[in-house]
This record gives sequence, C-alpha cells and structure tokens, in this order.
Amino acid sequence: MEVFRNIYAKVLAKKLGYAPAVVILGARQVGKTTMARQYAQETGLAFQYFDLENPEDRSKFDDNPVTFLNFYKDQLVILDEIQAMPELYNALRSIIDQDRRAGRFILLGSASPQLVTGVSESLAGRISFMDLSQLTLSEIGDDYDQQAHWIKGGFPIPFLSTSADQSFDWMESFVRTYVERDLNILFDKNFNPVLSRRLWNMLANQQGSLLNTQNLSKSLGVTAPVVARYLEYMEGAFLIHRLLPWHYNTSKRLVKSPKIYVRDTGILHYFHKIRSYDELHVHPIIGPSWESYVYEQILFHKPQNTELYFYRTYNQAEIDLLLIENNKPIMAIEIKLSNSPSVSRGFYTSCEDLEIEQRYVVTPHADAYPKSNGVMVMNIKDFLKKLTAING
Repeated sequence: MEVFRNIYAKVLAKKLGYAPAVVILGARQVGKTTMARQYAQETGLAFQYFDLENPEDRSKFDDNPVTFLNFYKDQLVILDEIQAMPELYNALRSIIDQDRRAGRFILLGSASPQLVTGVSESLAGRISFMDLSQLTLSEIGDDYDQQAHWIKGGFPIPFLSTSADQSFDWMESFVRTYVERDLNILFDKNFNPVLSRRLWNMLANQQGSLLNTQNLSKSLGVTAPVVARYLEYMEGAFLIHRLLPWHYNTSKRLVKSPKIYVRDTGILHYFHKIRSYDELHVHPIIGPSWESYVYEQILFHKPQNTELYFYRTYNQAEIDLLLIENNKPIMAIEIKLSNSPSVSRGFYTSCEDLEIEQRYVVTPHADAYPKSNGVMVMNIKDFLKKLTAING
C-alpha cells in the first residue's frame, strides 16, 4: 500500500509547507494514519502520534492540553480521530496563534461535516483540508487490474488481498464494526445496528437510483426523519453519497431528488454477495455498479473549483454527470458499460438545452473516437488523464 498514496503525499507536503495544520478526512481503514506516519518517516521529521479514541492517549490531554502539546512544539504532532475530542480545537487555536509556523499538526478525521464545521469555526485561517479517498484507478497504475479494482473496491486491505474469501471477510468485519460501533463513536449517537445495516443493504439495492426517503421509511418501519438522520450520518462517515440534480431557469420539469450511491464498489458487491467479475457480469447491479465506479474516479480527478451533478427531466432526458464551473455546466459525461455505446436522443437534447460543447461517453476499454454532434467516446483511464491535464 505504501506506493499508492504518492499522489496524496505530494498534496499533503504542499499544504504542510504553508499551513500550521492540515486536516485529512476520509473513511476508516482508507489509509489516513499510514499516510501521515509514512510522510513523517520519509521526510525524516521527528513526530508524535496520538490516537484520540485510545483512552490512554486521551488521558494525556486531561490536565492541560495546551501545556501538553507545547511540550512537542519542535515536532510534528499527528492527532488521529480528532472528532473524538472537539475540546482540543480551542487548545490548538491558542497554540497556533502563539506560533504560526507551517507544518506543526496533522489532524486525521473519519467524520464530516460535523468535524469540518467544528474545526472550521475554531481554526479558521489556521488549517487546510484534504480528502483521502479509497485507492483510485490512477493510483494503482498499470501493475494492477482495472477490473479487479472495480470488483474489490478501493479500500487497501481487500484490494490487495489474494483471495475473494479474504476480501469478503474484511468487508463483513468492516460493515459489522461500522453498524455496531463506529457510527455511535463517530457521532456520539445511539444508532440501532439492525436498522443501520438494513438501510445500508437497501441503499446497495437501489444503487444509482433516485432517493425516496418516504419509501425507505415504509420498508424499514420507521419515520422519514429517522431515515433522513441515518442517511446524514452515513454520508458524514463517507459510506454513501448523494449526487444532487442540476437546476436552472427553464420551462422544463426537472427531477429534484438526488441519486444515492454506496461509495465503494467493493462494499456494494459485498451486499450483493458478488465475489468475481463472472458473478457481476450476470447480475442486474452491473450497470449501476459501473456508473458509481466511474463517478468515484471522476470525483477525485475533477478540476479544482468544479462540482459534479446529474441532470434529468421528467421526460427522461438525462445526463449522467455534469461538470459545473462558476455555476455553469461546462462538460456532459455519459457513462456506458459497452465499449461500442449508443447515445440516447435525450443526452443530445439535454446538451443542446444546457449549451454544453464538451460531450463525452466514458466506457471501460474503448479506444477514443468521435460520434455525431460533438460527442467523444473514451475509456475511463484516458478520460481521467484528460481531467488530470485540465488540473495541470
């Protein structure tokens, strides 16, 4: 795994070059701690590491956290699971204000947006944020199989496992730990583990569909506000993602519900008991799975200061992904599993309505070639390289 985080390590080094503290956000088991430790070791920095969910480490801050942290003022201090001790935010503010040298702290967090809000309010102007995703296609390079990455997902341990049984065992432990322990710890709430798991499983069965909280609440036998609360915290723990629809002033009737995705395709396939491509190939989830896989890769590679949305009218004219810059659609992306894809009339119509000139169809392995009306077909690897080039 050590070789895979190089892209993020460069970002971390850049941010630590000017910010007193950098906050790294990401799901548990995604490699935040490993990357922070590895960065300190490879740069030769003296560092101290504290796990704030470990009672022994927590107790060290009980007396006077400012005095304790100042004891290590000449070292890099890594504070893991910082959301477990929000009372440290004010102490960090005081310490940084006394000495605003760059690169003093790395704060690791597994929960957002509560963590982002708390840190931002207390440490505004003193920190820089970065998100650590699961392993991306560009990180694994040509030495690993794209298809295996899609099947296993991007969590390092199951991706690097040598057998489907090992990968499945890890997934089961990950899901069980989240629903039985981690959600409660991360958000200091009393979540029902049975309800959490059932909801997660239902979302996996609705991958890429429009979110209907009322239908979920009826199926689960709870109120819609309860479902909404669980969804909020699952999204805050980086387990799911709601892709919002794009709206603009028009006479057309537009869909206003978000799409729902289980973020990691390995977890998605675990819920569907899929262990291999042969099993996925004949499963109805294959289309939504490929769509969500491509979406996650594009989410990492999209140019800075842009956002992703989808677009759909009630007449079923649709664009899978819109790249938005300065409140204007600049790129339309259609995601297809076929390497010789057909493009719907609704896609062309939507592009014309939104006045989008950059139009792409992303496939698993197709060589790049143009279609009619300005559409370019590209495989996922080449398309990601194009986005990276835009970022410079």
